[in-house]
Amino acid sequence: MILELQQDAENKMIHCVTLFKNNINKLRTGKASPEILDSIHIKYFGVNKLLRNISNISVEDSRTLKVHVFDKSISILVQKSIINADLGLNISLLGDIIRVSFPILTEERRKKLIKLVRLEAEQSRIAIRNIRRLFNEKIKKLLKKNIITKDLDHSSQINIQNKTNQYIKNIDCVLLSKEKELMTF
Repeated sequence: MILELQQDAENKMIHCVTLFKNNINKLRTGKASPEILDSIHIKYFGVNKLLRNISNISVEDSRTLKVHVFDKSISILVQKSIINADLGLNISLLGDIIRVSFPILTEERRKKLIKLVRLEAEQSRIAIRNIRRLFNEKIKKLLKKNIITKDLDHSSQINIQNKTNQYIKNIDCVLLSKEKELMTF
């Protein structure tokens, strides 16, 4: 029972780190990354489709993405959807190829992005600590009902604290990496 609770808590912590990584990968850092277009949906024959499912997105150079739409008839619709996503990108349409250019980031914009990344990191740390708190509450309830011993309670709390420290350190490493990426010109 304790092992199941520990595994559940660890899975939730892993999910928090993964979610943090996904959220900060969507931030525009000045270099072309196809992940920035992952959240764009296109209404294709009455069905919402992800852009990556109806096109091929590739990196043309360090500042440009090339979007090759499989169905030429929706190229203009795709272009409008990218513009409406308000990502601060420059879009040009040449036949069935859409070029997405990343403008150079100013230092002020870089600092704002770093603040956003740090805020996101802190929210992820809080989420991990909340998972630890919930786990400890469940363990205390089991101790109160005499289902587990004090020794098991103590060792479980130490174990979950070690996992908490590990996943917070993972978030800090990802944060540091993203900050370096944002500050490179």
